[in-house]
Amino acid sequence: MATRGRPPAFDRDDALDKALGLFWERGYDNTSMADLSTAMELRPPSIYAAFGSKESLFDEVIIHYSKLHGTEIWGNLERFKHPKAATHHVLVASANAFTRDDTPHGCLVVLAAPQAESNHATVNQTLRGYRRKVTEILRNLYVEGQRRGHIPSIANIDTMATYYATVQHGMSIQARDGATRAEMIAVADAAMTTWPNLISSSQTRR
Repeated sequence: MATRGRPPAFDRDDALDKALGLFWERGYDNTSMADLSTAMELRPPSIYAAFGSKESLFDEVIIHYSKLHGTEIWGNLERFKHPKAATHHVLVASANAFTRDDTPHGCLVVLAAPQAESNHATVNQTLRGYRRKVTEILRNLYVEGQRRGHIPSIANIDTMATYYATVQHGMSIQARDGATRAEMIAVADAAMTTWPNLISSSQTRR
């Protein structure tokens, strides 16, 4: 007698890879359980048995995405001796990651958010947390830069982190809209020309 739930040969990482591709290409709203069932080659009861719900599956997909695609951008930033070099790496690595030929263009965390906040508040909260993490990582980088004397104490590192996070997120949207890798790298280089002004500014947030 057949049993319900996951098939014996269930490969969780393979299933997450397939779900990731679908969510990345279509976003959360436009990905149905029927679509996921086809892409993952799993019947809906098997998906529910393995992941609990579409929302729970998406949460796990985001973690999977971060492990697979986040390291090339954010991994081992400590190897850079200067925070400016680390920031430039983040932007150039983002340009490369967002325009790869073997994945959908842009960043899943930026582009997959549901449009209706009231219907998917938890999903949007999760994605906001990941996006805010970008600003947090950059701010920590600049805190260390100030400690080492690479960034003047007068610099508003909150503004710096917010600015470069905004550039990185915007690059994702531009890449999805068809911007080329060369164009995105040019944006990265242009953003770095603002570094001298940013590190000399003490303007506070309102």
